[in-house]
Amino acid sequence: MPTLRLALAQMNPTVGDLAGNSELIRAGVAEAAIAGARLVVLPEMALTGYPVEDLALRPSFQEASRAALDSLASSLADDGHGGLVCLVGYLDHLDDIGSGRAGEPRRRPVNAAGVLHQGRVTARYIKHHLPNYGVFDEARYFVSGDEPVIVEVDGVTVSLAICEDLWREGGPVSWTRDAGADVLAVLNASPFERDKDDVRLELCQRRAREAGATLAYCNMTGGQDELVFDGDSLVVARDGTLLARAAQFATELLVVDVTTDTPSPSPGTVTERLDSLGEVYGALTMAVHDYVDKNGFESVLLGLSGGIDSALVAAISVDALGPDRVFGVAMPSVYSSEHSVADAYDLAERTGLSIRTISIAPMVEAYLSSMDLSGLAEENLQARVRGTTLMALSNAEGHLVLATGNKSELAVGYSTIYGDAVGGYAPIKDVPKTLVWELARWRNARAEAGGLTAPIPPNSIEKAPSAELRPDQRDSDSLPEYEDLDLMLERYIGGDHSAADLVSAGFDPETVERILRLTDLAEYKRRQYPPGTKISLRAFGRDRRLPITNRWREASPRD
Repeated sequence: MPTLRLALAQMNPTVGDLAGNSELIRAGVAEAAIAGARLVVLPEMALTGYPVEDLALRPSFQEASRAALDSLASSLADDGHGGLVCLVGYLDHLDDIGSGRAGEPRRRPVNAAGVLHQGRVTARYIKHHLPNYGVFDEARYFVSGDEPVIVEVDGVTVSLAICEDLWREGGPVSWTRDAGADVLAVLNASPFERDKDDVRLELCQRRAREAGATLAYCNMTGGQDELVFDGDSLVVARDGTLLARAAQFATELLVVDVTTDTPSPSPGTVTERLDSLGEVYGALTMAVHDYVDKNGFESVLLGLSGGIDSALVAAISVDALGPDRVFGVAMPSVYSSEHSVADAYDLAERTGLSIRTISIAPMVEAYLSSMDLSGLAEENLQARVRGTTLMALSNAEGHLVLATGNKSELAVGYSTIYGDAVGGYAPIKDVPKTLVWELARWRNARAEAGGLTAPIPPNSIEKAPSAELRPDQRDSDSLPEYEDLDLMLERYIGGDHSAADLVSAGFDPETVERILRLTDLAEYKRRQYPPGTKISLRAFGRDRRLPITNRWREASPRD
């Protein structure tokens, strides 16, 4: 009975870093060789990073990717691992399809997998199904293939598929079944989304039964701009039995033995998945770490108001980067309460981050002495002075400024453009306010369970949220309670419910009309907000985009 030891090399590549990604692949293959693997499966676009977006259209990058794959095959042989069969995702292209500028032949990029063995690329598989939804519209960039690729390793036949090939009926699943292949290897770059449940395992189990083959699903891990890839690679036997599963949000080599007729009697490691809040926190932490490191920043800077949003962003940043790379600034105004600065310093003591105080009162007064401002203009001036202060420190000291606004505020425009909206990255941009509180309590409880100091001051969690831009200001002066607001926004933004739908669900008609109007009018602000971690199906900027110039308004039904 032929037995194949296969390894899934769950790795964290960087888009465009062909040399660096090649080294990651070589290291993964070397580890797999030590483990005795004969087949190594790597993620979708592992060589180029993913998504490459418009880099896919650049001929120089297409050529460089193809050349890097050939070089990788040679390097693996030089490393003494030429005998292993490696399935590597990369960008390729087809020649002479259509015409480009001035009638020149136009190359069409393809999302491909190369089969590397004995120092050369022995076969190339082109992704069969291209998505035109969600995080990346591949149909805009790539053409699809329609030919199967099946290879034999130690008497075990292996069929190839890439990501959405597994989601659609037919294609590689049918090829695998019709050819009687033993293993279906699926290369993936599937991003994390909150509350996705365990559809990944259920899909793999269903497709394994349909294909009549062991299914090896290798997913990417790591942060790429707004996206986070959570790993969670797995191997499922032809009868649906889970044989092995990798950790989430981590680089890992998953090794398992498969046979040609029955599940392995000795399954590999099955790592328990994180709980729902742990998944979100893991995604946010990895996103900050990789955005900062992959873009070459040494440290981050954020305003610390003593409130829950900045406290959570600070805790995430310290967990991602370490306290020596996180710098906070308390910027009190004449309206700031005593506890604002006290809570900010309590946070710093709990987490170990660096903090300083820069009062904005003299700067605001200098503006007001030259300009007659009051009301909202005066309130926004304070936020903009804080934003200018942060950006000045960023220029002087080289920090990346983190914006600390949450999704609820961003939805209704409850932020000041060029004020608290400044920054290079927005970690909780896609996190509703109620989830901010849940994550803060979860993080503190996790620390206390481990006998450690809770990073977030209890007062930051418990006190009423306020921008403190006027005397005794509260968020509830302008907005519904966040529990109601987030429910309303989730249905409107995430589910495209109408005003009538929301009223039917029990929301007050006047409140619905006002909140939906605020949400629609704030589109121009969202277009100028920094990129931030995507954790939902409908994240602002990437998944949900409305016209700025737009006269459509949802009207609530009235009695």
